[in-house]
Amino acid sequence: MTWSRALKEAARSGLTIERTKLTPLIALRGTAGVALVIGLCLWRGDPSLAVSSAFGAFSSGIVTFQRSMRPRPVLALAVAGALAVSTFLGYLAAAHLVAFVLLLAGWTFLAGMAWAIGPVAGLVGTQTVAIMLVTVTLPTSVLGALEHAALIFFGGLVQATLIVVLPVRPWGTQRDALADALADEADYARRLRHDPVAPFDPAPLMDARLASAVTPRQARRRPVQLHGPRGLAERVRPVLASLADPVVGAPLEGPERDRARDLLGAAATVLDAVAHAVRHARPVRLPPEAMATLEVPATGPMLHGAARRSAYRLISLLADAVELTDEPVQATRPTTEAERGHLLRPSVPRLVPGALRSLHREARWSSHILRHALRVAAVADAGYLLGTVLPFGHGYWAPLASVVVMRPDFAQTYSRGIARFIGTLVGVTVAGALMALAHPDRYVSAGLAVVCVGLMYLLMRTGFSVTSACVAAYVVFLLGIAGAGWEQTVQERLVLTLLGGLLAMLSYALFPAWETPKLRDGLAAWLAANGQYALAVFDLYAQPAERRPRQVRDALLDSRAARAAWEESEARAEKEPVRHRGLSLASANAASAALATMGRVTMILEVHLPERDAAASPGATAFAFELRASLEEATRAVRERGELNWSDLRAVWERWDAEDESRGVALRVADLQLDALDDLAEALSREPRTDLGEDEGAEAEGDGGR
Repeated sequence: MTWSRALKEAARSGLTIERTKLTPLIALRGTAGVALVIGLCLWRGDPSLAVSSAFGAFSSGIVTFQRSMRPRPVLALAVAGALAVSTFLGYLAAAHLVAFVLLLAGWTFLAGMAWAIGPVAGLVGTQTVAIMLVTVTLPTSVLGALEHAALIFFGGLVQATLIVVLPVRPWGTQRDALADALADEADYARRLRHDPVAPFDPAPLMDARLASAVTPRQARRRPVQLHGPRGLAERVRPVLASLADPVVGAPLEGPERDRARDLLGAAATVLDAVAHAVRHARPVRLPPEAMATLEVPATGPMLHGAARRSAYRLISLLADAVELTDEPVQATRPTTEAERGHLLRPSVPRLVPGALRSLHREARWSSHILRHALRVAAVADAGYLLGTVLPFGHGYWAPLASVVVMRPDFAQTYSRGIARFIGTLVGVTVAGALMALAHPDRYVSAGLAVVCVGLMYLLMRTGFSVTSACVAAYVVFLLGIAGAGWEQTVQERLVLTLLGGLLAMLSYALFPAWETPKLRDGLAAWLAANGQYALAVFDLYAQPAERRPRQVRDALLDSRAARAAWEESEARAEKEPVRHRGLSLASANAASAALATMGRVTMILEVHLPERDAAASPGATAFAFELRASLEEATRAVRERGELNWSDLRAVWERWDAEDESRGVALRVADLQLDALDDLAEALSREPRTDLGEDEGAEAEGDGGR
């Protein structure tokens, strides 16, 4: 993609306004927290304290809207504490330019590295830098700094208290995640009726699993509807794929295919009904037509073999899902020993070692997180110094604009930069016009600021340009409380926001962290994870007496995580203005489809695992042994741009096919696995071979920001 096209796509993405589900009650609760804090400070008669405390309540409210499965009061308090610390440290160093610049660089670097822990941690880090830049401009003493920091923490405490006192849809996040997973499986069942090998996105199941991790206290209080359906949803998905697959399940045409389509349609209806019941905490309502379809017919088209087993298991799982969801919603039951050790959310102290390991993994020059941290630290200092030198007041707006828009990847940084400037232009124009025409006093300005906060909370998920407009107007009215002239505020805000956005964009062009060169590493990681999943399943056929279902489950989760990492990396690479280096986007798409097929057929085989007393399969043993050896060479070849060769694995399968007259499910799935691996080899063989010197030259050219 060229730079002109990349910038055009970034501008379009940043200015896009999306239709999304609004949450007016939650927005009203967050607005009430900001209004309460501002009102108390104005009642005390100190406008500067009102401005300072408002930022604490405002930022704590923003973070509670982020997608996180942790309790919202904990997030609000954590953000408030981080904001208070950054504010106090900023006040201590604000009187000395060199000391503050060094503190700003170090603090911003740590905030940039926080993206290694997760997006919520990254957003919290960004908010702490913003509050450090803003509040230190309000003159005060050391004791006053402590008072400002305490009020900022008080703002977060108010938000946390309101979340506890005025809960909106308790367990709503968990219900939505589980309902989304069930609804996605219903859509998958409908697509399988027309496309027997339709793709499936495991992201909703991953979100549902993340949402189901609870503390021991939450496990005792969790509604019964949230206990069992997720596990059933995990088991339904492979059964649907097994029933629809023309090789393992029902034939592609004929009465059996018609029966399979009817079952898939009925399964979709049941899953949708269960999803609706879970989302709204209501009993399941099933149409009689679906129930009649799920009954075993005495006459008419019947399924045979593996398809028949899949149909019986599907009917049983759907009945269990309905039964579990229909249990009384308010009932609770004691936590079992299995639940205490399964999906137990770690406490905050136990999260610290994992966070430190995440930071250590990103402490390498090739890491896009490390480059982002260095980039944002340099831009924050440069913007602050430029804002100090320029003949404007409020010079902190330049680094503030840079820090807020900068993200670890190119597309988000540029789209947010453009949206930030356009939104700021609209927000300060509207707010400035109101200030010029009405000349409001501090109380009216406070009321207008609260209205802007409410609109921002309500429209937060519609687009960054809308959010920026609301925030810009909020700042104009908020500074109006302290007596800042609206004319100077509008002029400074526009010029310095434009300067900060340009600094952010220029920094990524000069010091990029492109995702495109890392595509082969991500593809190799996904291939290795898929291979381990396949080996775990085939090993159970090779040695049924040594069943290790937990090993299969862990391998499946690793495969999903590798796929999610690859898809995220591929999505970022598609928007970058760089030429491909060894893996074009067309080849990446083809390779992705091949690996998705490999995972799908392994999942189908998992449905038909043998019992412990079943006879060992010599063919599966030989196939697993050769697959393990071939995978090591294949992952190395993907990373080093070598040729993939599956001829030895194909030869093992042919011997297995000649010796096994029953042509069981394992043999047929192994054939499908080979087809997927051949498709992967074909997708990667289209790429031009380049020597090391050419590749290093391309890397240098890409780092130069062409």
